[in-house]
Amino acid sequence: MAAPRTNGGNADHEPRRAATTGLVVAALGIVLFNISPLLNWVNPGGDADPRTGYETDSVVPFIAYLGLGLLVALLYANKLARRGQHRGLTLVTMAVGIAAAIQCLAFAINPMGGLERGDGLATDIGVWVGLVGGAVWAVGAFLLAKDVEGDDRVDTYQQGASATR
Repeated sequence: MAAPRTNGGNADHEPRRAATTGLVVAALGIVLFNISPLLNWVNPGGDADPRTGYETDSVVPFIAYLGLGLLVALLYANKLARRGQHRGLTLVTMAVGIAAAIQCLAFAINPMGGLERGDGLATDIGVWVGLVGGAVWAVGAFLLAKDVEGDDRVDTYQQGASATR
């Protein structure tokens, strides 16, 4: 009777898969960041109405949608990749999460978009929700990236070296 076919490696040894903890944390951050454009980001004061993330800067919803696209790609990689993740995709997701958090932090320090109109803008709740979402997103992607892409615990270099002795 023939041995069962596998995708390489030893049939008795199933490759270790990346833990989904980082994926779940990143997804939570991405969802939180996607809520932030719906909230008020700036308040011009006076009689003017507060402005949402969508009204404030088109980069805000773009980053949110980019996060959703990255999340779909991460879920796809988790399902189809032999070890549960793709290191490059995970690192890109972390980089975009860091950029999203920095964008919100910069916005909190000096709200953009009001200078040309002469508005004295004050930061509103959406910036802070976006900042927390971006930070959680980046941390989740970091947790996924640090989970060694499902690498097996056996070091192949050491294994090869011991075989030549």
